[in-house]
Amino acid sequence: MGEKGNSWSELAKKAKPYLAMVSLQFGYAGMYIVTMLSFKHGMNHFVLGVYRHVVATIVIAPFALILERKTRPKLTLGIFLRIIMLGFLEPVLDQNLYYVGMKYTSATFASVSVNILPAITFVMALIFRLESVNLKKLHSVAKIIGTVITVSGAMVMTLYKGPILEFLTPSASTAAHSMSASDVSNGEQHWILGPLLLLGSCIGWSAFFILQSYTLRLYPAELSLTAWICLMGTIEGSVVALAVERDMSIWKIGFDARLLAVVYTGIVCSGAAYYIQGVVIKERGPVFVTSFSPLCMIITAILGSLVLAEKVSLGSVIGAVLIVCGLYTVVWGKSKDQKISAETEELDWKNGGEGQELPVANVVPTNSSTR
Repeated sequence: MGEKGNSWSELAKKAKPYLAMVSLQFGYAGMYIVTMLSFKHGMNHFVLGVYRHVVATIVIAPFALILERKTRPKLTLGIFLRIIMLGFLEPVLDQNLYYVGMKYTSATFASVSVNILPAITFVMALIFRLESVNLKKLHSVAKIIGTVITVSGAMVMTLYKGPILEFLTPSASTAAHSMSASDVSNGEQHWILGPLLLLGSCIGWSAFFILQSYTLRLYPAELSLTAWICLMGTIEGSVVALAVERDMSIWKIGFDARLLAVVYTGIVCSGAAYYIQGVVIKERGPVFVTSFSPLCMIITAILGSLVLAEKVSLGSVIGAVLIVCGLYTVVWGKSKDQKISAETEELDWKNGGEGQELPVANVVPTNSSTR
């Protein structure tokens, strides 16, 4: 009975990172719905970025103060400068560049650009030695192939419609949109500046994951780090918003979709997301975290079909299959990394004894590391 209990406990421990990242994609899928509703009610995206991080700070800070009061390390100048940069990269740079880039191109093009996030993060992780690739090892090649398949599936799902699969549509009598709001251009299109802004958005988000991974090595307090990031995001976002938007009336919100967007995105997509990503990054690395991002497209498509009776196209199904296959390939490669890393630690203990420094999962690996 005891051995069975231990096996279930071990299985649950291994499943936590996967369940956490999948759950987070459901949260992001809801974010797109409430955010679009808030924009239709006149919400300014600069203001949304500020308010959502105000809510996130208010929610996360008490937990950080209470739960990590004895374990929180000293906040040095170097760590604080990293937090300032983290507060700028995702809360300010990524979010605002994304919405402006979407305005200059289209929502469809913007959604495609986000799906290259796993590839950009993988390349940056290689550059900063958070990942290593040995082309002679099958699991290393699997990480590369899986990333390419995942991004390809996201592209197919977004760009290729194909015939409508009526048997997957809940209500054929319901007039679903063959072209959703994401297929309609928003405002004036600048097809040079827009893609550059969207590329900058993805680079900023990837850089956030990389810097978060490094910062957690020096400041291993996920709740406190999340609270600091949200606070810095609020301050820096306010400076940017006040500099760009001089009309003070944009800061007014009522009890409508704008308030819902602020509360939802603040709690789920900033506070909870930064914390969950930080925990998983410490254990599995930034590439593992971003590999799940294209799942959001599948979840959104399924919800659209079930809730809104939107028609399901062949392109959506093909893209979803590719995304799942690519994600499984990346996760399999990362699981082999974890196994080899654990075996290396055990061997170092046996050979090196107490006098040898041991590698740990959340430490940036050296050239000889398999992570």
